[in-house]
Amino acid sequence: MADAKENGVVRIADDVVAVIAGIAASETEGIAGMSGGITEGLARRVSGKNVQKGVQVEVGEFEAAIDLRVIVTYGTRIDETCRILQQKVKEAVESMTGLRVVEVNIKVEGVEFPKEEKEAIVEANRVR
Repeated sequence: MADAKENGVVRIADDVVAVIAGIAASETEGIAGMSGGITEGLARRVSGKNVQKGVQVEVGEFEAAIDLRVIVTYGTRIDETCRILQQKVKEAVESMTGLRVVEVNIKVEGVEFPKEEKEAIVEANRVR
């Protein structure tokens, strides 16, 4: 975003929008975490750039598009959780930056099980 004022220009960096979206996602019930993916790990190693985990944004002068890769909590309705997530991210970014969010795309990349269920699954799969 570039806003020409009589005092100068204001630009909002992609990383700022990514942080806002990431915080909104982490505060959404049913979202266990963000998924970085293998390409993000490679990008961080090659470029040395601090890439926001699981969040990719494209920011124009007046609009932003956001892609999120998330892990949901087992037992939640994925469709409802993702709709709530889309709304929370959109509201957070728009209210803090003044940018119009044109889309929030979500890719669910995993399910996190409660700790007790993880332990039960591991024990059930052990060779005896």
